[in-house]
Amino acid sequence: MAPSKKGIMERLNAGEVVIGDGGFVFALEKRGYVKAGPWTPEAAAEYPEAVRQLHREFLRAGSNVMQTFTFYASDDKLENRGNKLTFTGAQINEAACDLARQVANEGDALVAGGVCQTPSYLSCKSETEVKAIFKKQLDVFVKKNVDFLIAEYFEHVEEAVWAVEVLKATGKPVAACMCIGPQGDMHGVSPAECAVRLVKAGAQIVGINCHFDPMTCVEAVRMMKEGVEKAGLKAHYMVQPLAYHTPDCNCQGFIDLPEFPFGLEPRILTRWDMHKYAREAYNVGIRFIGGCCGFEPYHIRAVAEELAAERGIKPAASEKHGMWGAGLEMHTKPWVRARARRDYWENLKPASGRPQCPSLATPDGWGVTKGHADLMQQREATSKDQLKQLFDRSKSH
Repeated sequence: MAPSKKGIMERLNAGEVVIGDGGFVFALEKRGYVKAGPWTPEAAAEYPEAVRQLHREFLRAGSNVMQTFTFYASDDKLENRGNKLTFTGAQINEAACDLARQVANEGDALVAGGVCQTPSYLSCKSETEVKAIFKKQLDVFVKKNVDFLIAEYFEHVEEAVWAVEVLKATGKPVAACMCIGPQGDMHGVSPAECAVRLVKAGAQIVGINCHFDPMTCVEAVRMMKEGVEKAGLKAHYMVQPLAYHTPDCNCQGFIDLPEFPFGLEPRILTRWDMHKYAREAYNVGIRFIGGCCGFEPYHIRAVAEELAAERGIKPAASEKHGMWGAGLEMHTKPWVRARARRDYWENLKPASGRPQCPSLATPDGWGVTKGHADLMQQREATSKDQLKQLFDRSKSH
């Protein structure tokens, strides 16, 4: 019988660096298994091999955590705005747990069951109603005995606290991530205050995921850490940002950018950008470092390679990757062989090849958040009249 793996708290308490995985929703949408718009994870039940393969690629790239592909797998989201599925929420959540566990068992990885913000909260449903939605997902995670739990992608700290309160009842370790930047949540609650509330609610790991680029997210987690320490509390810290440059975002993050979601490719970080991100996160004191939307396995490999000395191991995928371009020594063309050095790639400023495109965009910034009529959710499909109103409003901005 194989020896039991160290749990997430055992690893973090020992000062180990834990590498997360990447962005399943965006990666699988590009591969043809997730629909942009609803962004729901029925692929776990519908196309399990696609999900399993992506888990394996992240494991090979160095990930220590296989996060269940359960983003937006709450019943209220699965049935939102005309989204019709042939699988129940329970079926999707169970399939996702099984896939994550199967691949985690192929390496030194843990399984994290994840919940995220709900349409019900945005529609001003009660605390009891919202918590009941989290509880339905949690029942599956307990049944499948995931190693720890993550409440992620929360724009409002109130809802994140509710999620933590539900998850902590299991006795399993709980991580909680807001999808906010240094400006705070959608009601102006600072990252520091968000972190304090989450720790007091029972989260042992707090941090940021999605919506902003790596350096912005690292800065927000630094603010969280400062707030927690000032309050005399203790926690571990995590960060799982976008793989897109977002210097022009407002407090809502990349979903306000006009390129979201189908024109973001020019903003992708290079693998060398990921080295800088990993080092900055480590220097700030973050020890759970991963990625969210836009992160592909090669990005995670770069994170793992940058921190290989601290971790005492390189990822398996490094066998096919020369550090800092070393493999280019074997290239046919001499000018490409001349790029087989760290200073070349560290100092490169990549061109976009798009001479008519601006370097920055103007975010939409409609100022819509919880309680606004436009965010009230519905089971029926968005009507043509509703769309016309949105098209007309978009033209006026």
